[in-house]
Amino acid sequence: MDARRRRRDPILLSATTVALVAGGIAWLTGRGALADACWAGGTVIAVVPAVAWVVDALRRGRVGVDLIAVLALAGTLVVGEYLAGALIAVMLATGRTLEAAAGRRASRDLRALLERAPRSARCRRGGEIASVDLDEVGVGEVVVVGPGEVVPVDGTVTSGAAVLDESALTGESAQVERRAGEAVRSGVVNAGGVFEVTATATARESTYAQVVRLAREASAEKAPAVRLAERYAAWFLPLSLGLAGVAWGVSGEPVRAVAVLVVATPCPLLLAVPVAVVSGMSRAARRGVVVRDGRALESLGRARTMVIDKTGTLTAGRPRVLEVAAAPGGPSPTEVLRLAASVDQVSVHVLAEAITREARGRGLVLSLPGEVVEEPGRGAAGTVDGRRVAVGKTDLSSAELPRWARTVDNRALLDGAAVAWVTLDGALSGAVLLHDPLRRDAPHTVRRLRTAGLTRLLLLTGDRPEPARQVGTVLGLDDVRAGQLPADKVRAVQEECERAVTMMVGDGVNDAPALAAADIGVAMGARGATSASEAADIVLGTDRVGRLADAMDIAVRARRIAVQSAAGGMALSLMAMVAALFGLLPPAAGALLQEAVDVAAILNALRVVLPAPGTGGPPLAPAAERLVHRFAAEHEDLRGVLEAIREAASLLSAEPGPRALAAVRRVDRLLTERLLPHEHAEEHQLYPALNERLGGPDATETMSRAHAEIERLAQRIATHLALADAAGALLPEQLDDLRASLYGLHTVLRLHFSQEEESYFSLSS
Repeated sequence: MDARRRRRDPILLSATTVALVAGGIAWLTGRGALADACWAGGTVIAVVPAVAWVVDALRRGRVGVDLIAVLALAGTLVVGEYLAGALIAVMLATGRTLEAAAGRRASRDLRALLERAPRSARCRRGGEIASVDLDEVGVGEVVVVGPGEVVPVDGTVTSGAAVLDESALTGESAQVERRAGEAVRSGVVNAGGVFEVTATATARESTYAQVVRLAREASAEKAPAVRLAERYAAWFLPLSLGLAGVAWGVSGEPVRAVAVLVVATPCPLLLAVPVAVVSGMSRAARRGVVVRDGRALESLGRARTMVIDKTGTLTAGRPRVLEVAAAPGGPSPTEVLRLAASVDQVSVHVLAEAITREARGRGLVLSLPGEVVEEPGRGAAGTVDGRRVAVGKTDLSSAELPRWARTVDNRALLDGAAVAWVTLDGALSGAVLLHDPLRRDAPHTVRRLRTAGLTRLLLLTGDRPEPARQVGTVLGLDDVRAGQLPADKVRAVQEECERAVTMMVGDGVNDAPALAAADIGVAMGARGATSASEAADIVLGTDRVGRLADAMDIAVRARRIAVQSAAGGMALSLMAMVAALFGLLPPAAGALLQEAVDVAAILNALRVVLPAPGTGGPPLAPAAERLVHRFAAEHEDLRGVLEAIREAASLLSAEPGPRALAAVRRVDRLLTERLLPHEHAEEHQLYPALNERLGGPDATETMSRAHAEIERLAQRIATHLALADAAGALLPEQLDDLRASLYGLHTVLRLHFSQEEESYFSLSS
């Protein structure tokens, strides 16, 4: 909406209103001729811009329903119904002003992105802090961010703990903390003290710049469901003109034709539809979903197929250690991990980073390696504590692997995991299994998307078939295709587009062609590639695909309300047209009636910007929100406990001696000191806090039963330890039950954690 229109619309409204009121005063004082002159003047004032609107539409090859408004205004002048003309003039001016106000109200979230975009940054240069233009900040420069300031460029925290408000990008109200070495996106607000970031991108290439570009395009676009209005206009325009002709022909009175045209003036059609669409785009922006234009919003509401990439969308997007295995008689799995991480801490390979991160997460002290050699595609090797350690691939074939290693290889195949073999002084001594885990909200997200209207979900990935099939099975996807190149993805998307309205969700450079080929391209803008965002119609400001389901609901509701407003307004207009046809509604009264219909239609369209009634439960209380974040973090910390339980069970099978007994003791200690207190706190703190959101304690009853089973198995393991202490060793008759208890506890915990993360932790915004 440009500045000229913002100035012009109030002037038009003021002029037509003054003409109407002045004519009314003149009529009341008995000066009828002056009253007619005032009303005719107001009509002429409105005719001029109305004709300009029609001419502009004709230049663009469209004959819209605004032609009826011009004919109605001209008709009142011809037949001398000046009061009706003045009322129509005020009606049109009011409608234009309401449209402008509604547009400003509906798009204020998009404009807020533009208004808060930083213009400068403070950089450390030559021992001083200098304020520089944002475009002058280069990659590698240190930027100082003060309290309340917007982070100007993407970067990593170098000093200070960053407490951030990311709501402008993600729509999530909860503050997040980023520590040294963690990535920070531009556009987020510093909600804590001063911290410094090292720029990893220029301002133009940073996250917020991409969102701002999309917001500009979204704000500049003509609300696209005007296409919807034009479809209605295709029959409403000839119908209105036809009824006006019939009225004139049957009665022989042109005033009846004018009366029909007056009540046919289609402001509900001209205004309600675009207002509803712009309101829907604004509502989606509040949920962290930036829609490029109204065409995308309208298509989103009709989407029935989703094609989705795996890595970074349904999965976490970075590898994580699944299990650490050790050769019988060799170092423990913990020592294997420490040695592997000591070598890999100087490697740049993505798997090496995951191994190092896992070791540091477990609190292991890494040694500085020497004589490090890294061979691309093979792995890294170095000297650690006097021993030669190699991490990566092995030269042994499957048949040459020892039994324990074949077990690891089989586990990797079943779990779709990658294996980093660890050799000590040339001997195969251990292995680290890594995988890209499912996002904790992925199952919930898939259910939400199906509820929102999707009937087919197709997974396309360049990854291996095993992990792809596993993801498809766990999530219940309709089709899975692995080993896909960018050209393969484009072909698959084009095939799906021929069957139904299809959207493609991706986050990488290789997804950009497929995003462009889809009916609706959706980019994971939170940490996706720039090319993906530029090729997309919709960008998710958060990395939660579930927000797309919210946007689909908003799109469906926006379209429904747009149709409701337009159809309802036109239905009332049609009834008034019939009344005017039979001479029951004179032009002046018809104009007043039409004004009321217009206002009602526009106000109804503005409902889109409000939350849908009856959707979701009450929001989480701040205290419950904090508890969810706390226990979600504890789940991450307790992953080591699950690994220790599985490790102890494996040792009972491989070497049921002192080493296995020590592993079981460690499990018992971890259960007593860490796991059981966590479960007890969930039962007595988290679950009661969630009862209001979930509708009562019955919703957590199944989880409470799992807590009881976990405690029973923990007590059973403790009893086995007491028996072993009394006998001085594990007895043969204990092994089967103890092993079953450990494996059972591991399985129950994995399922329990997954259910909590999916059902409860996903409630957090």
